[in-house]
Amino acid sequence: MVRGSTRPTSRDVAHAAGVSQAAVSLVLGDKWRGRVSEATAERVRQAARELGYRPNLAARNLRLGRTRTVLLVVPALTTEFFAGVYTGAARVAAAHGFGVVLYPSPEGIGPARDPFASAQAALDGVIASSMAADALTDIRGDQLPLVMLDSDPAGSLGAATVNLDIADGVRQIADHLLGLGHRRFLHLAADVPSWTFEVRARELHARVAAVPGAALTTAPAPISIEGAQRAAETALAAPGPRPTALVCDDDKLAAGAYKAARRLGLRIPEDLSVTGLDDLALATAIDPELTTVRLDAELFGERGMQALLAVLDGREPEAGDIPVELVVRGSTAPPRAS
Repeated sequence: MVRGSTRPTSRDVAHAAGVSQAAVSLVLGDKWRGRVSEATAERVRQAARELGYRPNLAARNLRLGRTRTVLLVVPALTTEFFAGVYTGAARVAAAHGFGVVLYPSPEGIGPARDPFASAQAALDGVIASSMAADALTDIRGDQLPLVMLDSDPAGSLGAATVNLDIADGVRQIADHLLGLGHRRFLHLAADVPSWTFEVRARELHARVAAVPGAALTTAPAPISIEGAQRAAETALAAPGPRPTALVCDDDKLAAGAYKAARRLGLRIPEDLSVTGLDDLALATAIDPELTTVRLDAELFGERGMQALLAVLDGREPEAGDIPVELVVRGSTAPPRAS
């Protein structure tokens, strides 16, 4: 045991655990697997705890050429979804001695376009939503270890991709509405050129097209309540048989659709069933409460950070999309008889 005011060193830990300093470095750097035994790793951790040993992170970072800082690039913060992504990423980062800087993609009143003198010098890696991918070029973030969220694995810029199972979420929505008897669908589609919205459109079209007598029309809309209201009102008032089910790309679009329906004298769900996607707080604030797909934003952020840590350590990130869940509420019902 080290006594007095002397700060314990890795040599002290090695002596107490009966191992080499190299083994201490491997264990406390979380790179011991496959190099030392589980029993040895636990002996080192126990010795470090008893001695009160804390690694000199500044010296370690200098030696490894790491800043232990990660950039999370997201679209402009317009919903709580990306706040949840940040929370999950930051939780995992903190457990591994990393910090996370949140960078909303430059848009509108967003931050300055170059928040770093040199992103490559200031950061160890980047996690980025495909909706904010344009910002990567501005900060040269595409030249750092990169994990993409909501991105086509076949064409991703990153060393790894992490996706929610959005395709399955849309299938769950379509199957729910088709099961209720709906055959005339309107898709209120986000007018953002992004892989995740392309997936939603493709899956919805495929599911509806597979059912005889079912029809789907599409109305593009900005991701805002006002823009969605205008687009939905125009589409619902168009000549011809009115849709009985309105599928929205996210909950904010659904809120705009609610306003459009009420302006046209339509009742939800008696005259028009409406669905969203995200399960934001907004989904239970509107009346009737919204049927939507729940996306676990914090788990999404956790998986993104875990994938980046794996890339930095030369490991293979966890595979498989994150499951999503349809939450059925009061905004959907069988269509009224013609």
